[in-house]
Amino acid sequence: MTNSQQIVTAIKAFNDNYIWAISGQSNNKIALVDPGDALVCIDYMRKNNLVLSAILITHHHKDHVGGIEKLLEYAKDKAWPLTVYGPATESIAQLDITLKEDDTVSLPELNCQFNVLDLPGHTKGHIAYHNEKMVFCGDTLFSGGCGRLFEGTPQQMHHSLSKLAKLAADTLIYCAHEYTQANLAFALAVEPNNTDLHNYAEQVNIKRQQNQATIPSNIAQELRINPFLRCHEHSIKLAARNHSKQKQSSNDEVFSVIRAWKDNF
Repeated sequence: MTNSQQIVTAIKAFNDNYIWAISGQSNNKIALVDPGDALVCIDYMRKNNLVLSAILITHHHKDHVGGIEKLLEYAKDKAWPLTVYGPATESIAQLDITLKEDDTVSLPELNCQFNVLDLPGHTKGHIAYHNEKMVFCGDTLFSGGCGRLFEGTPQQMHHSLSKLAKLAADTLIYCAHEYTQANLAFALAVEPNNTDLHNYAEQVNIKRQQNQATIPSNIAQELRINPFLRCHEHSIKLAARNHSKQKQSSNDEVFSVIRAWKDNF
């Protein structure tokens, strides 16, 4: 997928992870986002004659940080300068530069720059990297769904998702897992009369039958079909009320009900 002067490529890892490789068009440098598995990244770099110059980390879970140490060793053996960026409030030993909301990451070798968003919810210190074309949001927003609440509160996650929902409609969403089919099965249970959702589910099923990735999605698409971005909509409020057998007084409470519903779906 080409965005301006950058190319974003999925490196598959584990059962359903995507490690994102960001490359420019004027050299062979790349940045990696959330490299939980070093070996698949090294294999990708060797096959394509690429040089690793930066690692961007969204949160501390092992399937996102597990490859950093080996990649640092590999870069050191190659005499490549390598900078590791990540969240300021999480304990990740290999970070060179720690980041919080409104910080900027400049990658001149790739001719790109990212702004940082704090997105507590999945973990307390989760961050995302975004610019006018794309967002790398780790395990916060998925296509058709959102991350589990391992450390944060429902209110925190709903606020974090609201930040992402305000990004430009055509912003491409590079999340870290291929969860779309399972997410849409739940979304259809919540909002069975959503025509956009049914159409999208059909497209996703065709892609997965052909072993194609469903990521990236974009903000406009998710605002139409993702129940966790639609807690202000009457259809989602009604579904939450019917499921919980009581009326919710705020969008945060609606979110909390459907997140708990998804946990046990």
